[in-house]
Amino acid sequence: MLSYIYVSFLYLSSVFHPFFVSITEIRQNEKSKNLEISSRIFFDDLEKTLEKKYKVQINILKPTDQKQINNLIADYLQQQLQLRVDGKLVKLKYLGYEIEEDAAWCYLEAPQTTPVKRLEIQDAILFDQHPEQQNLVHVTIGKQRQSTKLDNPESRYTFTF
Repeated sequence: MLSYIYVSFLYLSSVFHPFFVSITEIRQNEKSKNLEISSRIFFDDLEKTLEKKYKVQINILKPTDQKQINNLIADYLQQQLQLRVDGKLVKLKYLGYEIEEDAAWCYLEAPQTTPVKRLEIQDAILFDQHPEQQNLVHVTIGKQRQSTKLDNPESRYTFTF
């Protein structure tokens, strides 16, 4: 009986208290050595965050000004997502986004010339919007894949390969 109540509580709490999660995938392209980055962010949370931060009203699903939305997302991600490769800060180039179901997939890349040995990441995406935000980060370098979970306010982690 107690387990039934506990399971019911978990189910109801998940229905009435949504999860605040983003997922960032970072892969080093074996041929070019560039880091290819994709972040999956619930588009409604991203819209609210951009509207609050930049004091504009936007619609990611049906943009009236696609260039403006791309500029806002690029600026926001470059502030909230930072990478250091082997101790050096790398500049992220925003490539664009696409909508899949309830999420925006945002794409970036960072030029590299050698295999990554150490990757320091700061991922504070949506931390300014949701105190309970969690960001999952998956990194693949060569054949090695590592992952971590960052709970707001802890936004930094170092991967070594």
